[in-house]
Amino acid sequence: MARRTKPGPKARAVEARQILDMNAYRPGGAAAAPALARRLANYGAAAVLFYDDPIEMVAAEGAWMIAADGSRYLDFYNNVPSVGHTHPRVVAAVQEQVARLNINSRYLNRVVDDYLEALKAYLPDSLSNVVLTCSGSEANDLAMRVAAKASGGSGFVVTRTAYHGNTSAVTGISPSAFKRGAPADHVACVPEPSAEQFGAHIAEGFAAAVRQALDELAARGHRPAALVCDTIFSSDGVHADPPGFPVAAVAAVRQAGGLFIADEVQPGFARTGDGFWGFERHGLVPDMVTMGKPMGNGFPMAGLAVRPELLDAFCADTGYFNTFGANPVAAAAGHAVLQAIEEEGLQGNAATVGRHLQARLGDLAARSDRIAAIRGAGLFVGVDLASDGVPDPDLAARTINGLRRERVLIGAAGRLGHTLKVRPPLCLTLAEADIFVDALARVLGR
Repeated sequence: MARRTKPGPKARAVEARQILDMNAYRPGGAAAAPALARRLANYGAAAVLFYDDPIEMVAAEGAWMIAADGSRYLDFYNNVPSVGHTHPRVVAAVQEQVARLNINSRYLNRVVDDYLEALKAYLPDSLSNVVLTCSGSEANDLAMRVAAKASGGSGFVVTRTAYHGNTSAVTGISPSAFKRGAPADHVACVPEPSAEQFGAHIAEGFAAAVRQALDELAARGHRPAALVCDTIFSSDGVHADPPGFPVAAVAAVRQAGGLFIADEVQPGFARTGDGFWGFERHGLVPDMVTMGKPMGNGFPMAGLAVRPELLDAFCADTGYFNTFGANPVAAAAGHAVLQAIEEEGLQGNAATVGRHLQARLGDLAARSDRIAAIRGAGLFVGVDLASDGVPDPDLAARTINGLRRERVLIGAAGRLGHTLKVRPPLCLTLAEADIFVDALARVLGR
């Protein structure tokens, strides 16, 4: 629910930022601490670390992480441990299963099928086939291939700051991952579904932008394969409202012969509070749903839920097998996550604590002209930071590092990098939400 948007002058241009550069450690300057030097020597140019002064973590529990020096940090960044760091139910399920059996999916195993049936109970009836993978990138890669086969098309429509993963194909539909260049000819990008782009007519404006993208693909000789959306539009700066706004855009893609792939790696598994899935909040039934990070609460697992006829057509030509994708340890972890969400009422908690969090942020915004807008649903909130009414990514970077000094972890999002991405574990308490807002007030000087 959008809480506040402040108009202001736009006197200076702000350049778009690459997603991996937001809040990233940049080598150089002072000599690196031993642990940091070791990581840089091992990973080289592929090392991606948070903060000007990276943190060595040694333990975690609930919404808190513990550093090597004993400092405790409130985690407002991770959606990976969705039900809480080292959740005892998930830990026990993984330990018990890995001590009994862990094997690939070519063998029957009731742990895997028990999990799949439990997961399908949360999905639309039409998505009755689930293929398990190891990462959201793999799930999205497979979804793209299935969509291309089913539609006969090669073109994909995504938002201009989308991030959907890191295989070759999926990086191609992840504009925010590009440090240089632009997406390939078969990818058309649309603006983020924001009031800044479309005013009060977000649904109509977003649908018109998608139709224009389809026309661009046709002019380049590409029939549409799919519209791929993260339904909380996380990398675009968190755009949740109004509920139902993507419906017309999805209809336009389907009318043109393409499919709708809902990437639920970010908004899925009860995070928005209004529904178990982000697409559910919008009243949509996708052709495919991809899942990842929160699925196993830190255990690497992901999946694709798909209409059987689409998967049948794809497998008739190509087939699919993933050695580790449906191992019983992953299934045990995933089942434990579903049980924790249900038994601990974590979807309701996301709604309740999320409302409290947005209310507290709204009160802070009334006292600080540095907060330009607050958007989101449940425990997924975007907070735009600005100076003199102009988006200020440098202020966001200073705020992120300032919160680190306050022992709160958070990240950035959005095309300009000026949006704080608020995404704590679903077990967050009202008191922990207050700790974050009070720390943010100190960092912003209010």
